[in-house]
Amino acid sequence: MTLALLYTVLTFGALTVPSPAEARGKAVYYTAELAAPAKEARTIIKGMVWHCEGTSCRAAKGNSRPVMTCKRLANKLGEVTAFTAKGEELVGEKLAKCNG
Repeated sequence: MTLALLYTVLTFGALTVPSPAEARGKAVYYTAELAAPAKEARTIIKGMVWHCEGTSCRAAKGNSRPVMTCKRLANKLGEVTAFTAKGEELVGEKLAKCNG
């Protein structure tokens, strides 16, 4: 009986917990280029997971406006030289506000 219960718990847990590949498989919504390489490959900022390789970072869609998302990223990881949200790039004053 104990073995049957243990087997049920283990198989149910394996079916309901997303795999790491599924967690990383969310569509990229934000991309950013940093002035300097990120120190960590994975950074969480206000519940949003950023994956960085060198100066390139990406994340799935969040709840904030793109400028605010960019600003939080700049505050945590340093100057942002380019930022896009769903393929639309922040330029001029918006990028300056991001780094301001």
